[in-house]
Amino acid sequence: MWASGAALVLAGLALATTAAVASPLKPADLRVVGGEGWHASNVFSLTWAAPPTGSVALIHYRVRDWQGSTIDEGVKQEPSEGVGGLAVPGTPGIWTAEVWFEGSGGATGPAATAQLRFDDSRPTAAVPGPAPHWIGRNAFPLGIHLGHPPGPLPLAGIRGYAIEIDALQSGSPCLAADRCSEAETTLHGGIDDDRLEIAALPEGTSYLHVVAVSGAGMKSATSGSSMLRVDLSEPVTRLAGAPDGWTDRAVRLGAHANDSGSGMEPDGGLPPFTAIRVDDDAPAVALGDSVLASVIDEGIHRISYYARDAAGNVDDGGQRNGIRNRLPRTAWVRIDRTPPKVAFANSQDPGDPDLIRLRVVDPLSGVDPSRGSIGVRRAGSDDRFESLPRARVAAGQLAARWDSDSQPRGEYEFRAIGYDAAGNTTATTRRANGTPMVLANPLKATTALRDGFHRDGLSRTVPYGRGVLFRGRLTTGVSSPLAGMPLRIVERFAPGARPAARASTVRTGPSGAFSVRAAPGPSRTIAVFFDGSPTLARSAGRTLDLRVRSRVRLRASAGVARIGGAPLVFRGRVVAPAGSIPPDGKSVQLQFRLPDLPWSEFRTIQTDRRGHFRYAYRFSDDDSRGARFQFRAYAPAQDDWPYEPAGSRPIIVRGR
Repeated sequence: MWASGAALVLAGLALATTAAVASPLKPADLRVVGGEGWHASNVFSLTWAAPPTGSVALIHYRVRDWQGSTIDEGVKQEPSEGVGGLAVPGTPGIWTAEVWFEGSGGATGPAATAQLRFDDSRPTAAVPGPAPHWIGRNAFPLGIHLGHPPGPLPLAGIRGYAIEIDALQSGSPCLAADRCSEAETTLHGGIDDDRLEIAALPEGTSYLHVVAVSGAGMKSATSGSSMLRVDLSEPVTRLAGAPDGWTDRAVRLGAHANDSGSGMEPDGGLPPFTAIRVDDDAPAVALGDSVLASVIDEGIHRISYYARDAAGNVDDGGQRNGIRNRLPRTAWVRIDRTPPKVAFANSQDPGDPDLIRLRVVDPLSGVDPSRGSIGVRRAGSDDRFESLPRARVAAGQLAARWDSDSQPRGEYEFRAIGYDAAGNTTATTRRANGTPMVLANPLKATTALRDGFHRDGLSRTVPYGRGVLFRGRLTTGVSSPLAGMPLRIVERFAPGARPAARASTVRTGPSGAFSVRAAPGPSRTIAVFFDGSPTLARSAGRTLDLRVRSRVRLRASAGVARIGGAPLVFRGRVVAPAGSIPPDGKSVQLQFRLPDLPWSEFRTIQTDRRGHFRYAYRFSDDDSRGARFQFRAYAPAQDDWPYEPAGSRPIIVRGR
């Protein structure tokens, strides 16, 4: 009994001892700092989850190679959640890290393992595939294949490719000298993720730089590069030969293209061309920078002209790769080779027979409103047609006025030339009904104008400052009075007068008569004109001659002159409106005479600008003693003096 009881006690002690020295747990969440992927550094760090407090006394770690040999090991006192500075050999490879816990009684738990992957080898260079010599607007998105790095690959393999596009000829996609970060890696899909799609590039030259990136982040020692020349603009195309307006002949057009980017010379891609399209017909196309085309048919034609450069940019309005090209430049060509239709009106307007009218019709280009002529000549003669002045085109009608009053009696034939907007002409000498355009002159009723001074005189001389009445009558050729007709009166003054002429208007009375008082003023001619009407011929009266005598005043300082004594002073004035005396004055002759003898001049003097004059005369001849002299001032004719010669009233001076 004892024995068995002792056995039971020993067994219980054994169980209690076994429970007290139980193995620790396996380390939880063992991780390689930086991940279990490939590392470019051969020094690693490990972390794990902290074990329960008091359950672990020591932490053991070990690094084994691929053959299981230990290359590094160590022990850390608890508490600890990691270990660093685990160095593996400097050659690429994969090592295994082991970590386990040891309890306070010396018992150890199972080990947790992690892979340490090291590879600092650099892949060989990756080279971009060929890009188009020129990249145009329609080439985007642009796909470029990348050449795989040649030769043996790093143990870590190829993570992908790092790519940079900039304006520098030499460059690198990554900041570090030997490696690229995940963020700097453009394509992450491994060695076969080798297609780059470029959505857009600026116009000009860019450079693509690419390196292969290993699984450990190491990059190619050198960058592969490719030059990308981009031209996003279509050529500038100019059209020559298109007339500004209508033309009456076929048109030869030429288009010339200029491109400052890729140019218009073939460069290995789509060949450059220049094109002209007339309306919706197939375009005329020529390789290079110029093309010719002809437009022959009548009508209005839309001309489209465009070009494609060496980069494939074209402004033809089409669509490529989902991109709509710019619409082509356009111009218009208008051709009309058919002359207009021209014909005189079938009859003259009874109320205005001098108005010569004709219709000009052109259904395509229309009538040219700036050109057209009507000519006239004696019927049956070989004389050239004399153009009527001021021929005008309006509302499809060409019209001009013939001055039939100024032409002798007889028949006259007319010719008209009409133009359309294209320059086509039609000449005609016929009315719309086909009869010749011939008119017999006179077309209007004749008139007669009679005028004159009192008692039908044609000339009148009056003193200075006096007006004069003249009158007349306007009748038809059969002496019927023409009442209410305007008459034009033109007074032309003698040289030196200001103004040189004057015009006024008067209307005839119920009997066709008129009466006008010519205002005081210089000598002049007076002409009266009837300028006619649409139905009455012109006429003119006789030219009237109105002569106005000068007015001169003279006085002496005394009525008796002493022989050998003080001089006698003569003063006077030529009377004239202000400002009418000639600039150098008016010449005045001082004259004397004895009773019953003619006047004799003894001195000629000049007035001042106001017509005043003065002269001192000394009597020295004894023969003058007792003589009774008459003196006067005389204004002779003068080129710039618009009055007739006249003298002053005589004054008497006795010699003593």
